[in-house]
Order: sequence, then C-alpha cells, then structure tokens
Amino acid sequence: NRLLLITGPNMASKSTYMRQVAHIVLLAQIGSFVPAETAHIGVVDGIYTRVGASDDLAGGDSTFMVEMKEVAVILKEATPRSLLILDEIGRGTSTFDGLAIAWAVMEAISDPQRLGCRTLFATHYHELTDLEDTVQGLKNYHVAVERQKHDITFLHRIESGATDDSFGVEVAKLAGVPMPVVERARELLQTLEASGKGDMRRRMRQTARPMDGQMDLFSSTLSLRSYDEIIEQLRSIDIHTLTPLDALNQLYDFHRKAMQIDKENGDEPN
Repeated sequence: NRLLLITGPNMASKSTYMRQVAHIVLLAQIGSFVPAETAHIGVVDGIYTRVGASDDLAGGDSTFMVEMKEVAVILKEATPRSLLILDEIGRGTSTFDGLAIAWAVMEAISDPQRLGCRTLFATHYHELTDLEDTVQGLKNYHVAVERQKHDITFLHRIESGATDDSFGVEVAKLAGVPMPVVERARELLQTLEASGKGDMRRRMRQTARPMDGQMDLFSSTLSLRSYDEIIEQLRSIDIHTLTPLDALNQLYDFHRKAMQIDKENGDEPN
C-alpha cells in the first residue's frame, strides 16, 4: 500500500486529508506532538507536493505548464524514502492527455526500480481505480458521502475502496448553478457515461502493464493500432455499393481480426 489512490467529489476534503497527512509527518519528524491518540509514522527524507492550480503570468507559464514543471521536479528529486502528495495530476489539459499523464506518473511512482515511494494521489479519473490489480503497491480509497436522490452530504471520512462518481453535478447544484443548467448537465452526463466509459475501460485493461514490473513496450501500442486499422477499414467502405455477400465477407474479416487481437492480448472472447 505505498500508493493510495483517493477518489471522491469536490469539496469532500480529499486535498485537506492529504495536506493533513503531510503536516502530521512533518510535525512527527521535528519531534512535535501530533493530533492522534496513537500514530506509527516512518521517517522521510523529503515531502514533495503538487497541490492547487495557478498560472505564472510573469514567467509566461500556463496552469498546466506550472503543474507539469512541478511534477518533473518531483520525479527527478524524490527518492524511495520520500512522501509525495499529488492532487489531480493532469486536470489542466484534455481528458485523454490528462488521464495518460496521471497513469504514467502513477506507474513511475509505484515502480520500486524507479521510485517506489509512499504517495497520496487524489484524482477524478475514476478509470485509474481499475489499475489496483496491475499497478504494484496501489490501493484504492475514497472520501465517503451520503446520497439522497439528487442531494449529497459530505461525511469527511476516508474509507477503503474506490468510488465511481465525482458528484460534479450535485456540487454544481450546491454552488447555486441554475436548476435548468443542472438538469441539462445531468441528462448529458447520463448520455456521455453510457456511451464512453465502457470502451475507455476496455482499452485501459488491454494497455495496463503486468504487476511484476516487466515493461512491455510494444504489445499494447500494437493492439490499439490494430483496432484503429479495423476502424479505418470500416470507414473506407462504401456502403452504397456494397453487395450483401461482400458485406458478409467484410464482417467475417473484421470479426476474425478482432478475435486475433484479443488472443494476442490474452483476453477471453466475449
């Protein structure tokens, strides 16, 4: 459990919890009292944090560039004895770019041969919770909430396991966003989740590296490329001139290629 992946809604105290841990570790290491009845706290050689979001107008850096520079420093200077506090890595760019960066950073941190230090990693990329069985040392935790229909109550308590909802629409409602906008956001959220979540998680399972730390540099990229080739072939077909027999042959060929890709990835056919 070197890397705790923390999920939960905004305003639920994820950042507060992580900052609290950093403060307690610092207090313990200087010989001070800590706010606990009992505590077992290891010695660290440094506390590295990436929390908050702000740009650097004077330096010409965007919010995302500031975030990436801080991540770069952490990955270069942290050691296996360090404590890392990382809050929503990758949120300043597109969804897939941000998810990919957060995933790669998490792999680098968890790998004992590269870093392997103790880390609290908060995120709204819930797809990352699926990696608990593939990323070494990763353990899912979440901030508990109580939900009553379309309302939520923050319990400010850390519990084991992952959550699959950020309750962003409910938080927007609490912030006073007009109800027509909230209701429309809720409708759009249901549509987006139904259409996109399953495919993204399927690809993540195919791309995840084995827990033993062996890095496969080619298979995941090749499998995704093979799927993309099938999609490109499908797009190039002129359905207006395709005969029923040709359509059947094309469908058979696509099915055969998909089955071959799944076999190479070690996936059981559906």
